[in-house]
Amino acid sequence: MSVITIVALMVFLTIPEGFSFGPQEVNRCRCITTEKKPIGRYIGQVEVNPVSSHCNNIEIIATLKSDGRKICLDPKAPWVKRVFEKNLVVQAP
Repeated sequence: MSVITIVALMVFLTIPEGFSFGPQEVNRCRCITTEKKPIGRYIGQVEVNPVSSHCNNIEIIATLKSDGRKICLDPKAPWVKRVFEKNLVVQAP
């Protein structure tokens, strides 16, 4: 092996996997958009995901009674706050 090949190999072996040149935010939120209009009567279950190292937002995910679809709710909407008052919330693990 030539000296250049050995040096190149050593350089590649010393670079850590996932190396980046700047600050990286890890934000893997499940909710991209949120529902603002009242859909309370269609909700079967509500899951709350608090702020974590994976997501900087509180996520409220409702499962619909009719088809089991999951919809993200706007936590600032007044009707969502009323859903919490009615004790329909199940805390996510």
